Amino acid sequence: MVGLVHKNQDEDQLKEYLEELAFLADTAGASAVKTFTQKLIQPDVKTFIGSGKLLEIAAFVKDHKTDMVIFDDELSGSQIRNIEKILQCKVIDRTNLILDIFAHRARTAQSRIQVELAQYKYMLPRLTRMWTHLEKQRGGIGGRGPGETELETDRRSIKEKLARLTDKLRDIEKQNETQRKQRREKIRVTLVGYTNVGKSTIMNLLSKAGVFAENKLFATLDTTTRKVVIDNIPFLLSDTVGFIRKLPHDLVESFKSTLDEVREADILIHVADISHPNFEEQIKVVNETLVELKAADKPTLLVFNKIDAYRFTKKDEDDLGPLLKENISLEEMQKTWIARYSSSCHFISALNRTHIEELRKKLLEEVKKIYFKRYPNSRVMQES
Repeated sequence: MVGLVHKNQDEDQLKEYLEELAFLADTAGASAVKTFTQKLIQPDVKTFIGSGKLLEIAAFVKDHKTDMVIFDDELSGSQIRNIEKILQCKVIDRTNLILDIFAHRARTAQSRIQVELAQYKYMLPRLTRMWTHLEKQRGGIGGRGPGETELETDRRSIKEKLARLTDKLRDIEKQNETQRKQRREKIRVTLVGYTNVGKSTIMNLLSKAGVFAENKLFATLDTTTRKVVIDNIPFLLSDTVGFIRKLPHDLVESFKSTLDEVREADILIHVADISHPNFEEQIKVVNETLVELKAADKPTLLVFNKIDAYRFTKKDEDDLGPLLKENISLEEMQKTWIARYSSSCHFISALNRTHIEELRKKLLEEVKKIYFKRYPNSRVMQES
């Protein structure tokens, strides 16, 4: 795995990004064996990294019979071609890796078309590289998807496929819009958050939906919606695909229709992993995505999950260095965030079912506010 320290990305950020890249690689079925980093003011136009570092990587690849090198940033077609000539192995970037995982995880017709659409958009400017060399390296991670056996694929055929897929997606979106209209009067609650923070587990606890959940990135790709009834108050609860930094733009565009559940929600449950060392940046990524989706102004419950995995190291009294996150106790962290978000901030462990009932009660309070406003006669009936 290869990453750059540059003017917009320091060493600490890069370390975390590469750890996440290793997790992505593991999710796709690969094993990360070595990390290479380099400091550059800006990426090299031809090879992204410097020639000396590239030769260092080439020596490692040869000595350890490495199958693939993954770059943490998006590469152009010419950069991939130039790097592969020197490394003599398959080279993919973060975007290609994420697209591969999405292709593997997609289950419904809509999500498969959305991923395929994003893959073709990614492939189009890289056609000169895709089929002209390293044919024996094709397949596996980064090769799972549309057209990997069609060596004659050219720009015209891909554009035609893009047009057909867009039409198919439009038809599915019309059907979904009809279904959403039928559900529009119902209260709608949607789970959002960074990938792998435990949204699906919370979904299962609140709705008993049996949604697939595991410790992998993008374990849930398709939106799942279930009807939930608490104290005779019904509402719809939806679990959406997790967000991630550097999410491919074409993938965001393709999945905007799926994320209509976020845009049309009455209440959002923003789930964060408090055990993650950089959970604040993950919250920022999610909030920025919500702004992009024009859904940032909705009533939101901020839920810090995985308190069971939170690690606290008490700072020595004679240590005069700055206070780090790992030196802040969970109790202090709770006070800080609750002071900022008041009663809309909750700390739970979905794994151990800690404080789930408190969350359920708060969610019911928020749902009731909208429900009785939308159905004023229901309050009279309930009170009687």
